[in-house]
Amino acid sequence: MQQNSQWPESHSEQTDILPRVDAQQAQPDSNATESTQYIAAHDAPTQQLSSTGQGGGTPPPGQPGGTAAKPSRPRWRRPGIIAAAVFGFLVLVYGLDLLFTSGDIPRGVTVAGVDVGGMSHSEAENLLREEIEPRLNQPVAYSAGEVTGELNPKESGLALDWDATLEQAGDQPLNPFTRISSFFTTTELGVVTQAEPNQFDNAMKALRKDIDQEPVEGDVVFEGARPKAVEPKQGQKLQTEAAQETILTHWASGERLTLPVTSTPVTVPMEEVQKALREVAQPAMSGPVTVHGEGADGVLEPEEIAEGLSFEAKNGSLVPKIDQKKIVAGVEPELASTEKEGKDAKIVFQGGKPAVEPSEDGNQIKWDETLKPLLDVLKKTEGRELTATYEKKPAELTTEEAEGLGIKEVIGEFSTGGFAADSGVNIRVVAEEVNGAIVKPGETFSLNEYTGPRTKAEGYVEAGIIQDGAPGKAVGGGISQFATTLYNAYYNAGLKDAGHQEHSYYISRYPKGREATVFQNPDGSSVIDLKFTNDSPHGVAIQTIWTPSDITVRLWGTKRYEVVGQTGPETNHVPPHTVEGPKENCHASAGAPGFTVTDTRILKDIETGQEVRREERTVKYNPQPKIVCKNKD
Repeated sequence: MQQNSQWPESHSEQTDILPRVDAQQAQPDSNATESTQYIAAHDAPTQQLSSTGQGGGTPPPGQPGGTAAKPSRPRWRRPGIIAAAVFGFLVLVYGLDLLFTSGDIPRGVTVAGVDVGGMSHSEAENLLREEIEPRLNQPVAYSAGEVTGELNPKESGLALDWDATLEQAGDQPLNPFTRISSFFTTTELGVVTQAEPNQFDNAMKALRKDIDQEPVEGDVVFEGARPKAVEPKQGQKLQTEAAQETILTHWASGERLTLPVTSTPVTVPMEEVQKALREVAQPAMSGPVTVHGEGADGVLEPEEIAEGLSFEAKNGSLVPKIDQKKIVAGVEPELASTEKEGKDAKIVFQGGKPAVEPSEDGNQIKWDETLKPLLDVLKKTEGRELTATYEKKPAELTTEEAEGLGIKEVIGEFSTGGFAADSGVNIRVVAEEVNGAIVKPGETFSLNEYTGPRTKAEGYVEAGIIQDGAPGKAVGGGISQFATTLYNAYYNAGLKDAGHQEHSYYISRYPKGREATVFQNPDGSSVIDLKFTNDSPHGVAIQTIWTPSDITVRLWGTKRYEVVGQTGPETNHVPPHTVEGPKENCHASAGAPGFTVTDTRILKDIETGQEVRREERTVKYNPQPKIVCKNKD
């Protein structure tokens, strides 16, 4: 069967059978090997093959009828040449692009919305300054949850760092794919901010104050006697670190900033608010509540109930609460006639001797017990009644206790005089307050605590005082004379001193080392006090006797001691120094020297006369300055 005379389709088929090479066609080199002949045959133009495997058809050149074969190139070389040409072109374009953009900002870069890609750093900075700087002094709007506001950049210490901002862009990329993609993409760079730490910290604190909101729990409130539901509202807190990052990165963008917040949920849903309104608040306002007392009734009107009724968020619900003081205030005046105030026994002085004024027990409403069922009553619309519960309230000092205190004789007394009329007023007021005071065994008496604030409202007036060695005036002046008198009375009674302070310089009308001063702030709080403790087994009663010229303090009880006071000599004298007095109301004085003195109190048993103990106290007095008054110019 005759084979197809077409050329083979592959090179492998072309080299299966090689044509014979005649001696005349061989290479001149007789040393050529068989392999060389193989290669020469392989590289020679292919010929048509016969079906027998030898050359057939058109004879080769040199043979009869033969023609020269036409040379041809392999087909695979043409795409390669094209690819190489394209590649070479791209390399050339890449090189030129890299050459002409070297040192510039990469393409596609924007800063705060301004396109600076492909520019030099100086060109980019000039453009950014032109476009962005007008924004820098403008308020920066922000929203944070439900809060909107503005931030002042200058006051917040914010400023742009242009160099650092552009440095973020880096250099032109060497990667050819990155360079190609830059023609079609955009890279936004945040600005680099220089923030003054203290200003920025204060700005963030101010933001938190404006943005942070505590959750508003659902509640029920009253407008007069009308209950009203308060809808719960979630709170929020600024996420400080994330908000700082947002501000520092985007404040110059000219856009409203969204600052992140964290929600703080409420605990009481609206359903619970409606339940409290429906089941408690509305019935509570449906009418008055009657409180039955012993012999009279009181009525709580809805408005008075609303004053004392409130609700507290607890465990996801609204729990009603009663303000006992406000409820009592609404009904107590109507029930006052059913109560009786107790009265302690008192020591009164009749005919120069102490007597006991009897005590009286009280009868008081026990409001805790009375109001305990009030919440249950308020939830009803009918049968809205309470019955007051009473309790007997014995006097703190009964008649029997007062009579058993052993207050029967004078145990110590002392008198002083020579005060001015205005000081005398204050001494009289304080003497009237203290007169009849009882100090039980073991108790401590405090003059400041017993009288309370000594102000004009209590009847005290401005009177003379000594301040920094110079005369002056103050409300309550002169009370130190009463304190000195009381001190010497309990000194002579042998009672225990619990704290006192002498004047800073010596006043001649008082015993040396045996005097006291007291002082209060304008609000009545104690600064310098006078205290003594009743360390006897019997009670002590204080009697005061005032006249326009002197004051006497007499202590009654059961006498234990004979008391002797010994005053030592003055030592360590210090002469006064001279000071210039005020230009107005100046009062000259000769001054007085300072010195040190020791007082000794000797206590002897009243029955045996034996010395029980000695108590020494050393006092240092400062010199009283000499005041010189100069005439005005």
